[in-house]
Amino acid sequence: MEKILISACLVGINCRYDGKSKVNNDVEALRKYFDFILICPEVDGGLPTPRAPSERKGTKVINSLKEDNTLFFSKGARRALQLAQDNNIRFAILKSKSPSCGSKLIYDGTFSRTLVSGNGVTTDLLLAHGIEVFSEDQIEDLLCKIQLSEK
Repeated sequence: MEKILISACLVGINCRYDGKSKVNNDVEALRKYFDFILICPEVDGGLPTPRAPSERKGTKVINSLKEDNTLFFSKGARRALQLAQDNNIRFAILKSKSPSCGSKLIYDGTFSRTLVSGNGVTTDLLLAHGIEVFSEDQIEDLLCKIQLSEK
């Protein structure tokens, strides 16, 4: 069965900055088509759980304490890419709005809950290497895509 990268927080792993998860029950529908490879690029990059929230501002990722966490995010993104390449992964479902996993919209780096166009660090790296990234809000889009390709 084909494998897919999934943000670990979406399946109940308490790895988010606040020490919690963001379970998304729609993710379970993907088990019919994929074996899950769970990732948390922030933890995989060396950050603890819980941790101060971070936001991406340009090429930097800064936490609410004004500490530069860019290296942790970059390291986690490289680990996610390596897992994807090692497992011939074509698709990822990653947590929306995250400074590592967000796609299309992320927080603007001011900690004012303002969203701007952009991707998280991991999403950018995966996309640059031909891996399609979907948010948990786009699971239907992925299901339609794989069902159409099966016809």
